[in-house]
Amino acid sequence: MAMRLLAVGTRMPAWVTAGYQEYARRLSGPYRLDLTEIVPSRWTKSADFGRLKREEGERLLAALPSTPFVVALDARGRMRSSEALARDLGTWLATGQSVAFLVGGAEGLADACLEAAAERWSLSPLILPHALVRVVVAEQLYRAYSFLTGQPYHRGSD
Repeated sequence: MAMRLLAVGTRMPAWVTAGYQEYARRLSGPYRLDLTEIVPSRWTKSADFGRLKREEGERLLAALPSTPFVVALDARGRMRSSEALARDLGTWLATGQSVAFLVGGAEGLADACLEAAAERWSLSPLILPHALVRVVVAEQLYRAYSFLTGQPYHRGSD
């Protein structure tokens, strides 16, 4: 019933790996966070970007654990406060399913990934590099864990 972050991209800069690992290692039990890196499509100037995006989406969906609760990271998704994310995360985990967070590649998530998602989560109206998204998601999930378990890390208004 752990959480899984499935993200398109490999060979991340050291700061991304260190940032992600810092927060992921703090999570345990049903809040454990595992990362699955998905090999990105090879982009060229003459590439069919729609086809490459669909291929990345197929690889993301194929890597999902069985019967997960899927949350797509999408700029058009719902923005949540940290407190709202904590409440939603508690609800998602209460389903008894693993929770999978999908992060797309350079062109975002394929339509099939968005359709497979039970929820869509927007981190910001800003366009963020997907490498940074890994770190932000891990930190916010750790903050949600802290909120739900009464740990002192979370110092929000609720």
